[in-house]
Amino acid sequence: MCSDMRFCVLILLVSLVSCTPYRKIQKIRSGEVEMRLSVPDEKPDEPEDDADMQIDSIRSTLSDEPLIMNAIRDSETGEMVATDVISASKVTARFRNVAERAGYVSISFDVTVPAGMSDSQWQLKIRPFMAIETDTLALDPVYITGSAYRASQLKGYERYRAFLRSIITDTTDFLRLNQLEIFLERHFPETYAMKTDSTIISEPMAENLFGVTQRDALNHYSRHLKWKANERRKGRRDRMFRKYVKDPIEREGIRLDTVLVGVDGDFIYRYEHTFRSRPRLKKVMISLKGSLYEKGEPLLELPFPDDLTFYISSLSTLADERPKYRMLVLERRAYDNTKALIDFHLGSSEVDTLLGDNASEMKRVRKCIDDVFAREEFVLDSLVIVASCSPEGSYASNRKLSKARSEAVMEHIGEYVPEEWRDSLRASALPENWEQLARLIENDTVILSSQRVRMLEMIEGMKDPDRTERMLSAFPEYRYLREKLYPKLRSVRFDFYLHRAGMVKDTVHTTELDSLYMEGIQALKDLDYRKAVSILRPYDDYNAALAFMSADYNHSALDVLNRLDDTDPKVCYLKAMVLSRLGQDGEAMKYFDLSLAYDPYLEHRANLDPEMYKLVKQRQKTFNIYDYE
Repeated sequence: MCSDMRFCVLILLVSLVSCTPYRKIQKIRSGEVEMRLSVPDEKPDEPEDDADMQIDSIRSTLSDEPLIMNAIRDSETGEMVATDVISASKVTARFRNVAERAGYVSISFDVTVPAGMSDSQWQLKIRPFMAIETDTLALDPVYITGSAYRASQLKGYERYRAFLRSIITDTTDFLRLNQLEIFLERHFPETYAMKTDSTIISEPMAENLFGVTQRDALNHYSRHLKWKANERRKGRRDRMFRKYVKDPIEREGIRLDTVLVGVDGDFIYRYEHTFRSRPRLKKVMISLKGSLYEKGEPLLELPFPDDLTFYISSLSTLADERPKYRMLVLERRAYDNTKALIDFHLGSSEVDTLLGDNASEMKRVRKCIDDVFAREEFVLDSLVIVASCSPEGSYASNRKLSKARSEAVMEHIGEYVPEEWRDSLRASALPENWEQLARLIENDTVILSSQRVRMLEMIEGMKDPDRTERMLSAFPEYRYLREKLYPKLRSVRFDFYLHRAGMVKDTVHTTELDSLYMEGIQALKDLDYRKAVSILRPYDDYNAALAFMSADYNHSALDVLNRLDDTDPKVCYLKAMVLSRLGQDGEAMKYFDLSLAYDPYLEHRANLDPEMYKLVKQRQKTFNIYDYE
């Protein structure tokens, strides 16, 4: 009778245990037990210091790498148990304002798994999703694994390791060593006596003594069946892994894999994620999907909790987008010029297009003239052609020659100029271009420094060009001057004197849109803060300060703001924010109050800006707007 009673009690206990997971599943399906998704408290309570709890980590060696999990030491047993229990959050808000800074946004949310949703035989796979504009991005999953479930996984790995241990790695296990030794001792005693290791013999010695190679001897005394069986084991490694490890432990792309051991209460995981923002991004939404697994197989799709919404506050929305203009001073008269190196025969003024590079030089000049005539905003007043000679020869003869050459070039050019413009052509002469010669000597690296100084002094104090030329001819470098520098002086310069069409006054002030500045504003809106700082820095204004703050260059931003007008409400607002960032809360509150005094609407903006949260709360306490208990 007693045995029957014990049997009935045992059956009852088994029934109760087997019903427990079923009841949990029913509660999950009915919605009585469900996951929760919430934003954390903006200022969560400090966790209590538990002297009986020690934070550590435990390792379970799997394959070649350790699996590392968070763990605590049980104060009663001293045993390390894997867990990751975070204190429950008190806030269940469905939305949160978050700040975009330096192009990035950081969000955090709590994933709550009720105690009734966990079981030692189960594994929960939870994956958050982020909806950003038209894209949906899968974030790293969170796994919550029951202790029995993980024990079953580890058992599979242990069985597989046992199989791997059955694979022979020492090749000497395949040799019949005793028989090999007996063969050597019986038939070749002298060889056996020479050996220090009875299983090893050099290849040349074996072949000389036995007429066989070492491979032949080893093959003869090998256990071939054992070797073949071992090779078959090697070939079955992948198949045996799948057989024993039916549910592998994930290692890559997992945010958390925690083992729950006897946790009586909700499991809450604080999930934090930082992502690159996008231009004009207003919000992102977080959703949650999850599944229950038992013995590696999906058991149940978990009901989805309500989505969370994160509204993004970006400093770029504070940009002053008003067009910026710059003042331009337009002069009625304009000037342009070009130079051509025209070669002439010695003492001749004839333009020979077949000589040197004359053809290409004249072609370039004609194109330049065509370009000037094509500029409709300008009218040509005159084109002055100035020919110059090098200093050798007398100044008087060079004056005549340069004049003749400029007239010859003018006549040549006149053939390509429209008839109505030919009267604007003028011929002029620069007999000897001493100014250019001085520049050439000064920048020359061949002539000795001391000689350059003397030559330049002669040219600077020149009264008689011919005498100066004779003094230069006495220098050892004179030949170098004539061959390398003088040819550069034989040129023809074309001076274009123009005026703006329809313009009467000599000077007109006008404005035009500063396109570069507006490009900097666009860079701010596009969250390209490096470009925005680069463009706006020289302007040293409100938007420059905003660019610095957006890029998190707070000290530079404060330097700019200190030079701006303190009566501008937006300047005061930015100043309050940057001072708060730098830990100067007293000064920050002063400028925050000023900004609201100038523009009360900024209070609404501050309530939406997470960075101003501390100042908003402090101001509310000061004016006793809300009752804090």
